[in-house]
Amino acid sequence: MANTPQAKKRIRRNERRAEINGARVSRIRTYVKKAESALEAGDKAAATAAMAFVQPELARGVAKGVLHKNTASRKFSRLSKRLQALA
Repeated sequence: MANTPQAKKRIRRNERRAEINGARVSRIRTYVKKAESALEAGDKAAATAAMAFVQPELARGVAKGVLHKNTASRKFSRLSKRLQALA
């Protein structure tokens, strides 16, 4: 249990940040899933549109510190590769 006022404040802050970061990660996952489902359906137009939302979301996740830059790069690269295979 936290004893100092600062430690108690950090616990409160960490709880708030965890909630915000969880929402960010969830948002990223949602966009990635939409792109994956469009790719699995073979709908190139929908997949291209979904990819336009995925890339900025991944970049935002990196900037906000919820994703490692290599993780975001790998996810986008693999999705892009699958999109190119549809052509």
